[in-house]
Amino acid sequence: MKQKIALLFLLVILMTACGGSSNSGSDEPASAPTVSTDSSSINVDYQKHSVTLNVTASDGWDISVDQTWCSLSVSGGLKGTTSVVIDISANPNTTARTATILVKSGTTRKNITVTQGFQKVDIDPTIVTPAGYTLVWHDEFNDARLAGGKPALPSSEWWYETGNSGWGNNELQNYIAGHSGTDTCAMISDGTLKIKAKKVGSEVYSVRMNTNKSWKYGYFEARMKLPTGKGTWPAFWMMPKNFTAWPDDGEIDIMEEVGYNPNYVSSSIHVKSTDKTLQKFLDGAQTGFHTYACEWTDKYIKTYVDGVLLFTYTNDGTGKDSWPFDAAFYLKLNLAWGGNWGGAKGVDETILPATFEVDYVRVFQKQ
Repeated sequence: MKQKIALLFLLVILMTACGGSSNSGSDEPASAPTVSTDSSSINVDYQKHSVTLNVTASDGWDISVDQTWCSLSVSGGLKGTTSVVIDISANPNTTARTATILVKSGTTRKNITVTQGFQKVDIDPTIVTPAGYTLVWHDEFNDARLAGGKPALPSSEWWYETGNSGWGNNELQNYIAGHSGTDTCAMISDGTLKIKAKKVGSEVYSVRMNTNKSWKYGYFEARMKLPTGKGTWPAFWMMPKNFTAWPDDGEIDIMEEVGYNPNYVSSSIHVKSTDKTLQKFLDGAQTGFHTYACEWTDKYIKTYVDGVLLFTYTNDGTGKDSWPFDAAFYLKLNLAWGGNWGGAKGVDETILPATFEVDYVRVFQKQ
């Protein structure tokens, strides 16, 4: 009897011990923090970008990236949702690149992949690249004919300004979008772009065309043959992409020439505080091709004719009134007719049509 009572007492003790252990919960592992993001991958083109990533976590967290071309606005955050700005620099390479962003909280890990594309440029080994620069864009105006043997229009790399408003210079031409009806004023044939000023009825049609892309700093080059005749005013120049006011936002004239002063080519800078121009005589500018270039950095703008320095404009550090050249600019080609400068000694319509011929336009930048 005593043995049965002892066994019963022992069983009660064991059951009580087991029950106490199951009720305490002290040995249960803590749950891992949760982390989520509004995107698991980021894909951008070769240009500079700022992308926002929203991180939501149940506890404090850290964030890092394994590539220097990506930078993060914060190194971590607390419970809740936080916006992280990812700054991605322009990709100078000829291949795509990837980076991995890691978000961690306790034992929880979250990876976000950043993929950046590259600028596809058809590199021609015959193109001479200025020292320290890389070719980033070009149009060689190769002969491309439409059905029936007609000359082709310039590619979609260009857009046109149109109208006969005088363009601030009392110019006489009506700019058209490459062609109007059967009249074509911008065409590619025999490996060159030909911009024509031509008489159509009582008007003179011509073209003013701009690159779709824009650039901040670089080496810009074109090989051109200039038109002849009193009244012509060809130009290879640059204006800001985000234009608001002239001359406050700046203008870079790489090459201009007026027909009544043949073979005198000039470069100019127009800003709010001043206008500066320098010209030189270039024998054969209207009968043969010559190379006109501009090197633009954060410190100076220099222009060249056939590789020889023509003009220098220096950043004096006094601000936008003298140096608004810290923004992206388009490249422009046009053939004006008449105007304050082109028509200063009258115009001679008997010389029309006049042709401004361009072999290529190239853009190089430092990488």
